[in-house]
Amino acid sequence: MILTLLLCGRVDAQELSISTNFLDYVDLGTMNVDAAWGFARHWSAHLGLRYNPFTFPGREGVADQMQARQRTVSFGGRYWPWHIHSGWWVSGKAQYQEYNRGGLTEAETSEGDRIGGSLGGGYTYMLSPSLNLEIGAGVWAGYERYTTYACPECGRVVGQGERNFVLPNDFLLGLVYVF
Repeated sequence: MILTLLLCGRVDAQELSISTNFLDYVDLGTMNVDAAWGFARHWSAHLGLRYNPFTFPGREGVADQMQARQRTVSFGGRYWPWHIHSGWWVSGKAQYQEYNRGGLTEAETSEGDRIGGSLGGGYTYMLSPSLNLEIGAGVWAGYERYTTYACPECGRVVGQGERNFVLPNDFLLGLVYVF
């Protein structure tokens, strides 16, 4: 991205943005940020990060602890039919995730690595010249290596392997600041 900026020679206002997705915080406090660069009237490049290091006390009768820990990085682009940072958009991205999730509805816990691609879409509503509200959703497919444990704290392996997956991704209700 830096090389592209140097080759283009200039960056105009309204081409850079930073955003956060409020729905990720509901997922046991997953912190997130997405930086975007509008390099053409209809195209923007995006770099996203998600991080959740938290473990919480579990619910009685389910598990002693629960977590939705993850480290996720993604890179992709959006196509905007009208203009970048405004209106409808469709997106595609490559994504890698290291995760450890369990104790939420049952004692079983799964951890592993996922890599794949995501397709999504949404709408960005301009609240002011520098502040936008966006909604969207996507689907993510790829390959994962995983280990399943009987409970979050016991360490007893009950399953292990590799598989393809298709999962919902990027349920989005975000606030975007456009520079």
